[in-house]
Amino acid sequence: MTRTALAFWLRAPGVGELRPVTLPEPSADEVLVRSRYSGVSRGTETLVFTGGVPASQYAAMRAPFQEGDFPAPVKYGYLSVGEVEQGPAHLRGRTVFCLHPHQSAYVVPAEAVTVVPAEVPAARAVLAGTVETAVNALWDAPPLVGDRVTVVGGGMVGCAVTALLARFPGVRVELVDTDPARAEVAAALGVDFAAPDNAADGRDLVVHASATAAGLQRGLDLLRPEGTLLELSWYGDRPVQLSLGGAFHSGRLSIRSSQVGMVAPARRGSRSYTDRMALALDLLADPAFDTLITGRSPFAELPDVLARLSGGDLPALCHLITYDGE
Repeated sequence: MTRTALAFWLRAPGVGELRPVTLPEPSADEVLVRSRYSGVSRGTETLVFTGGVPASQYAAMRAPFQEGDFPAPVKYGYLSVGEVEQGPAHLRGRTVFCLHPHQSAYVVPAEAVTVVPAEVPAARAVLAGTVETAVNALWDAPPLVGDRVTVVGGGMVGCAVTALLARFPGVRVELVDTDPARAEVAAALGVDFAAPDNAADGRDLVVHASATAAGLQRGLDLLRPEGTLLELSWYGDRPVQLSLGGAFHSGRLSIRSSQVGMVAPARRGSRSYTDRMALALDLLADPAFDTLITGRSPFAELPDVLARLSGGDLPALCHLITYDGE
């Protein structure tokens, strides 16, 4: 039987479209997934949509099931949740997460999907890829009981890290962002909020996720002596200027990087990528994560949605895309 689906493609920078695709017949170790939801990761996907991926980062930025090449035409995305219609018996009928671009149905190896726990709503499960990044970050720089921690940058990744930090016993968390509307998100996550100029200092750990030099500098300025800043932002080829005089050396401050492409060294010997993704999905049983989903649109509107997100006309953390009337 010949099956067709629709896939979102970036035809040219700033111009998206839905294209028909023919699906292959799944082999014995593959699954056919019918999409229910996908998520738009606003920061990364608007960068791709506007053609802003630097040439030197084309290889590093490839998504697992990407087709085409940057800047365009390219099929890109990595937050998909659907139902397995065909495949191994233990997966048929199950709701699964996959790092797949926006597409109404697709065929992938069975090992590329992770079953969504029954207690996690399918719509919330689109956040799994972002929560996986947050898990890896806190494996790289876990707080200690009683630590004072600041997250600079209330975007999708910063808020996912904040949601996990709020669970640590005795840890006082403050979310810092230039957008005062993020105060409502902070309240929903159960943490404090401050504008950059009013942020508390003397912090044991700062997690930076604003993707700005100003945010990175402010994060360093908030650290106590011998404190650590964990850098999650991705800058591409943009230069970042910092002032490393003042307390940087005398205070023996540290800057560490974290990136989800590899399992953090602290757990690399005992956890696989599959383990990390399964943990991220288990953590999404917490309804507090619903505050990260700030809008929804049907799949047919995705080209316009990405244009509006890129132009700043549609504010969002994670924008949910729905399929087949979900």
